[in-house]
Amino acid sequence: MSKKVAFLQGNEAAAHGAIYAGCTFFAGYPITPSTEIAEVCSVELPKVGGKFIQMEDEIGAMSAVLGASLAGAKALTATSGPGLSLKQEIIGYGCIAEIPVVIIDIMRGGPSTGMPTGPSQSDIMAAKWGTHGDHPAICLVPASVQEIFDETVRAFNLAEKYRTPVMVMPDEIVGHMRERIVFPEPGEIPVIDRTAPSVPPEKYKPYDTSFGDIPPLAAFGSGYKFHVTGLNKMEDGFPTTKAPIVQAEEERQVRKVEANKADIMKWEEYMVDDAEIVVVAFGSTSRSARFAVNAAREQGIKAGLFRLITFWPFPEERMLEISKKVKAFITPEMNLGQCNGVVRGCIEGNAPVYGIYHVDGEPVNPEEILKKMKEVK
Repeated sequence: MSKKVAFLQGNEAAAHGAIYAGCTFFAGYPITPSTEIAEVCSVELPKVGGKFIQMEDEIGAMSAVLGASLAGAKALTATSGPGLSLKQEIIGYGCIAEIPVVIIDIMRGGPSTGMPTGPSQSDIMAAKWGTHGDHPAICLVPASVQEIFDETVRAFNLAEKYRTPVMVMPDEIVGHMRERIVFPEPGEIPVIDRTAPSVPPEKYKPYDTSFGDIPPLAAFGSGYKFHVTGLNKMEDGFPTTKAPIVQAEEERQVRKVEANKADIMKWEEYMVDDAEIVVVAFGSTSRSARFAVNAAREQGIKAGLFRLITFWPFPEERMLEISKKVKAFITPEMNLGQCNGVVRGCIEGNAPVYGIYHVDGEPVNPEEILKKMKEVK
């Protein structure tokens, strides 16, 4: 039987990917350029028994998805830069309370209101450092409509597996472009559900580390009751200020992601094996970069592309390996060097890192990247 094929916008694909992953709850507040995700969810979620709610603001929306997740639902919210800023306090609550949710942020110009209809890639650092304190960070950066669908499914899987909020950050170009998408059959992409408790309610502790760094999560209303707080907590969920417990608890929360980077990180290497110049790019900019790499090869320049699909955790070890064999890196990005700084921090000075930066609402085109290659070769 032939698969279902459609011509979809990236934001539409994100909503369908969420539903494929088992999402049954969406709470959000309209904001350009992510609103289509909410619009599709408002139509499609009721068809699968799910719930859609438009909240009074982004803080309320983020709070609602945390509550829905604690009640056992796979929950989604969608926003853009200004909304992400408003959500940050509640995202931090989700991190410390270890509540699995997915946040889709369609990146636009900033800071503040910035350029609402223009593309940007400037929220990347907010995905890791936007909320205060040390906490785990998982951020996915798809580059096509098909990949938005697939990576949204993967985001839910990672959120459920590691009990943490996960961000998906396409730039506005990817969110609003339309491309052919092939819908996977049910079960074709694995769907992961959170680990349920194996002990009776009277013995359940929501942060019981005897089960490992990722304790099972019960659902409110399922016969289990437990305490949830934004404070540092003990295994039973109640607050503590005891230094050894706080230290161990915060280290565990970060470790559950850092120790599983091999499972979480995802990237694509294109003509990197013999490359002398490697372009590090993500999102729509990586599409320009691939075109530039092909053009460079035709002109005798040994160029390659390292395309980030997971931005956080960042593939530091692989970047360091590559840096020992190349003459230079180029980071084209729609911000003022956020990825560039991360690459520099990985490679221990083994190679120069050149940037191409756009914050004018215009994409980075292949000709700019090719020109930079010729300058640094």
